[in-house]
Amino acid sequence: MLSAFLILLGCQLLGDVIRTAMDLPIPGAVIGMFLLAAMLVLTARRPRAAVLVSLSRVAGTLIEFLGLLLVPAGVGVIAEKGLLTMQWLPILAAVVGSTVLGTAVTGWVMHRAIASRRKSVAQQRGAPARKNPS
Repeated sequence: MLSAFLILLGCQLLGDVIRTAMDLPIPGAVIGMFLLAAMLVLTARRPRAAVLVSLSRVAGTLIEFLGLLLVPAGVGVIAEKGLLTMQWLPILAAVVGSTVLGTAVTGWVMHRAIASRRKSVAQQRGAPARKNPS
C-alpha cells in the first residue's frame, strides 16, 4: 500500500516538475494523472495485479476522505462572499459554459469511441459495419 501511495505521489511530483520546467498552464496534478494513466496503459501487457490492487485500495481510501478536501474550498467561498456577489454573472457564465462544453465534448468522444468500437468488432466478424442513425 505504501508503494502505491508513493507511485501516486511520484506521478504528481513529476507532473509538477514538468509543469514548472515547461512553464505550462496546466496543473501539475493533471499532468501527473496523465502520466499515471500512460504508465498503466503501457504496463497493461505485463500482469502486475498486486500493483493494480494496491493502487485501487489507495485510490479508494483517498476517495473516501475526498469530502474533507472540500472543506477549505467551502471556507474560501464563504470568505470571498463579497467578491462573489460582485462578480456573480461571469462566474455563473463560466460554470454553465464549462458544464455545457464538457458535456458536449464527452458526448462527442463517446459517440466516436462507440462508433469506432462497432466498426472494429464488425470488421473482426467479417460483417459490414452498421451505420449509426445519428
